[in-house]
Amino acid sequence: MAKVTEDMIIRDVLVMDEGTAPVFMKHGMHCLFCPSASSESIKDACAVHGIDPKKLIDDLNEYLEGK
Repeated sequence: MAKVTEDMIIRDVLVMDEGTAPVFMKHGMHCLFCPSASSESIKDACAVHGIDPKKLIDDLNEYLEGK
């Protein structure tokens, strides 16, 4: 399975595996299906929401590796 990177679009990660939604929400990203999620990179969304992108990406990849 592909690794999640900060340049990936949020919606693309959700399409890759819907089970990533709780990981995003745990980090404070609750509007996963808003229009911005379809065009905004994880890095950009983290900047807007004041979230550490490295921690989020690490958690997303840990979830995906555990599948």
